[in-house]
Amino acid sequence: MTVTDPRQMNEAFAHAFNSRSVGTLLAFYEPAAVLRIDSSDRDLIGLDAIAGELRQLLQMPGTMTSKNNFCVVQGDLALLRADWEIVDATGTIIVSGSSAELVRRQRDGRWLYVIDHAAGAGLPRVPSTS
Repeated sequence: MTVTDPRQMNEAFAHAFNSRSVGTLLAFYEPAAVLRIDSSDRDLIGLDAIAGELRQLLQMPGTMTSKNNFCVVQGDLALLRADWEIVDATGTIIVSGSSAELVRRQRDGRWLYVIDHAAGAGLPRVPSTS
């Protein structure tokens, strides 16, 4: 699936997850994209590193849905937040979260992830130091 409107990125990603194809998922990322999956400082950089994590993600059973919370576009960049979940066959939520992503319009009109933080928008507030 080719995404030509950044507001479609997260639904397209969920559709790709549900296809169970690593290649289909990887097609949403720039070659030097960064993926962070949790609250750690561990970044996965580049398609090879991202592919390994996506293979692990695809081991999770269930169906993913993902809806944009917002999409802010400035030129060829867009900042996204999505609320996503994976549910099993009975409708029970296995895992859910809120992601933060930066996508960029490519020369051919497609939008691809530059930075994908799968849990970025759902992290707790940083405590005040004052």
